[in-house]
Amino acid sequence: MEADAARYIGAGIAALALGGIGIGLGQIFGSYLSGALRNPSAAPKQFTNLLIGFALTEATGLFALVIAFLILFS
Repeated sequence: MEADAARYIGAGIAALALGGIGIGLGQIFGSYLSGALRNPSAAPKQFTNLLIGFALTEATGLFALVIAFLILFS
């Protein structure tokens, strides 16, 4: 296997994590919306948890993207 082919395969595998990140963000916001519609008085208390979960999930996605670019272009 040539080095270029291995680089493309590695970058593709690293980019697969971005699909999981999309699923995770959908779960986070869907669960918050479901909970907020069931109990509107508790929604403001859970908003900080929503933002923390979003930030951590998005940071994981950015790390995966950076790793994919590092594999691809270095």
